[in-house]
Amino acid sequence: MPKIKEIKAREILDSRGNPTIETKITLDNDILGIASVPSGASLGKYEALELRDADMNRYFGLGVLKAVGNVNQVIGPKLLGFDPTKQQEIDRLMIDLDGTENKSKLGANSLLSVSLAVASAASKSQKLPLYRYLNSLYGETLPTTIEKMPTPTFNIINGGKHGAGNLDFQEFHVVPATTKPYHEALRIGEEIYQKLKEVLIHRNAIRSVGDEGGFAPNLFTNLDTLEIILEAVKLTPHVFGRDVFLGLDIAASNFKKADGYQIKDKPNSLSANEFIEYLINLNKEYQLLILEDPLDEDDWEDWARLTQLLGKGTLIVGDDLLATNLLRLKQAIDKRLCTTILIKPNQAGTLSETLEVVKTARAGGFKVIVSHRSGETNDTFIADFAVAVGSDYVKFGAPARGERVAKYNRLLEIEEELNLK
Repeated sequence: MPKIKEIKAREILDSRGNPTIETKITLDNDILGIASVPSGASLGKYEALELRDADMNRYFGLGVLKAVGNVNQVIGPKLLGFDPTKQQEIDRLMIDLDGTENKSKLGANSLLSVSLAVASAASKSQKLPLYRYLNSLYGETLPTTIEKMPTPTFNIINGGKHGAGNLDFQEFHVVPATTKPYHEALRIGEEIYQKLKEVLIHRNAIRSVGDEGGFAPNLFTNLDTLEIILEAVKLTPHVFGRDVFLGLDIAASNFKKADGYQIKDKPNSLSANEFIEYLINLNKEYQLLILEDPLDEDDWEDWARLTQLLGKGTLIVGDDLLATNLLRLKQAIDKRLCTTILIKPNQAGTLSETLEVVKTARAGGFKVIVSHRSGETNDTFIADFAVAVGSDYVKFGAPARGERVAKYNRLLEIEEELNLK
């Protein structure tokens, strides 16, 4: 079996123009594994730490030379000579080298870039497509046959921290029916996206795009946004409630204040009970399929109550709530805080930890959505990962911008290879 000969990291730019880290691993038979790490704008407080330089003379403090140095000078030398197929052993060594609960010493971005590059190199050394290799890692303790493609959920209007700041809710999604083959689901999302542009033009609205490729229009309320999306759906052959559904990433922690939830749709701040009632009425009106981070990440009793009220017909998704964190997931399963987990590998810090979180979610009866971040690269690892673990949905942004489209196109390629059309 080939061994790791060289590990080399460098600073590159992500889709927002901010620095991130890319790591290249060379095996002694000259096989290469390369991985780059995304970065979020809306960060949950329970995520593993992304290490930044805080040097205001470079990239306004956002440089990652410290993370690069940790790979080249600390992690890399320890892994030379390792068999790249020993993923858990390698990840455990890095976790121990860091020695902190949240990866604050070496940085989750340092660890993850190495962890993913190791898997990439190992898959090539095994002459396996990456999704097949990752499936074999996942299947060591939870055998999973690749029999379906994940359903894409498209963030076609960007609000909150991803948009222009005028909309409270962070993401407005269209979600094709799970009965649709992947390539048809992609077409549905793209056709609605194009018609949405026409609607915005007709209304003389701004149609620039946000961080995740969705439009960032100058609308005034969250309800206006949902109505405009439905108007766009009506201009396509696709039927709302049959072919396509709506989803929201509320990102409620971003507008929860000391006196309650403050949204532009209401003149006064809403208490938790009032906001839950608002969400229930919103769901009655728009038949939401996905409701992500509907409440503050620390308001567990409110999460449990909302899940009890809406969880049978709507996927109640924990992102900031769970932060791809095994301990928080176990607590959420025990208390039935939600029904679905959003999986972001950079919230965990290594591939092995991310796989363990997915396994635990499945064992707890949760649905799984594998997600990108708002600051992305053209790396398509996450698409292979989603297929490998049998993710129910993928969340890669709008069907626009190269760093998003690269992942959707990679899924098209996998669908064709697996003959799942």
